[in-house]
Amino acid sequence: MNADWDDRVTAAWAAFEDDPGQDPAAFRAVIDALAAEMPEDGPLGPFERACAWDSTGRSDRAVPLYRQALAAGLGEVSAYKARRAKIQLASSLRNTGRAAEGVELLTPELDGPSDELDDAVRATLALCLSSLGRDREGLALVLGALAPHLPRYRRSMAAYARALVEP
Repeated sequence: MNADWDDRVTAAWAAFEDDPGQDPAAFRAVIDALAAEMPEDGPLGPFERACAWDSTGRSDRAVPLYRQALAAGLGEVSAYKARRAKIQLASSLRNTGRAAEGVELLTPELDGPSDELDDAVRATLALCLSSLGRDREGLALVLGALAPHLPRYRRSMAAYARALVEP
């Protein structure tokens, strides 16, 4: 990856996040210009464009771009960004009425390598499950993700989470 390009992408996102009144179309134009610097068949441009559409309330436009980025090998370029793409794609699928696809996409992530995105996987999967009327499973995931962060009651909350889904 190009460090200068990454720095400029990071700066664009920081500017967007710092200015809640920024025009979504103007922000997407900045990201589109940065994405255009990447190889056309590469994964980074579509990933950043997907994120920009998603962050400006257009999950419908983000879905095909996340899929394109993953299919173009985002996981080979950055396992972290690929995991982010799966989380964000699942959320976008849920937002566009396809929560079952989100569940299918994220469930394998529960058994994958652990990283700082584990709780985001569980939270997004819980939302997808809730959208499908599977609230107990979603609550179990959220409690299980929360339990390690509690100063007390970790064991109890973890046990309650398991009890929600065990027969």
